Amino acid sequence: MLNGKAFARFLAPVAAVAMVASAAPVLAASNATITQVEKHLSSTRTMTAHFTQTDNKRRSISGTLSMKRPGKIRFDYGKAANMLMVADGKNLHFIDYEVGQKSSWEIAKSPLAVLLDDNPDLDRIAKIVPAKDERIVIVRARDARRPEFGTLILAFIKNPAAPAGLQLEGWTAIDAQNKRTVVKLDGQRYNAGVPDSRFTYREPK
Repeated sequence: MLNGKAFARFLAPVAAVAMVASAAPVLAASNATITQVEKHLSSTRTMTAHFTQTDNKRRSISGTLSMKRPGKIRFDYGKAANMLMVADGKNLHFIDYEVGQKSSWEIAKSPLAVLLDDNPDLDRIAKIVPAKDERIVIVRARDARRPEFGTLILAFIKNPAAPAGLQLEGWTAIDAQNKRTVVKLDGQRYNAGVPDSRFTYREPK
């Protein structure tokens, strides 16, 4: 099981987008559909980006993100942070090198399952949330049958050059205790070569 400290660090990237979404006045619904979002996800075989992660106490940390579907993602916080979050296709691992500890859990039981599934089916668990700007697409995903998995709020900007015309800007994760974590992305690159070796890691001592 993921301990509280590790889970809080992991969720930190997700909360920023949720705070942005909740702060924006709701004026108009986007004409984007869940089908378009599913097409974006299934068309995004790889993605790299710079990320800034903000936790529930507004503490921020930055790093680089690599994703390869299905099931692989890496949050590299840099050597100074001395920690790593990586998914190897089946399990997510949070490694804290400072204390020599690794926590692991199934991808399917984490909020990131929405991003990493090979054939995303969002109809049952997700809906489009109206946004102030019709160029912004906000998707709220929550499985009512599995509330312990939390909520994932994805934020996209319409961009004809991105897969299915949507560019992922970030996400917010909300856990069962209503703690929010936000991840904001910059410098996104889609469907370039990302080696599988990127999703390996050094075991903590």
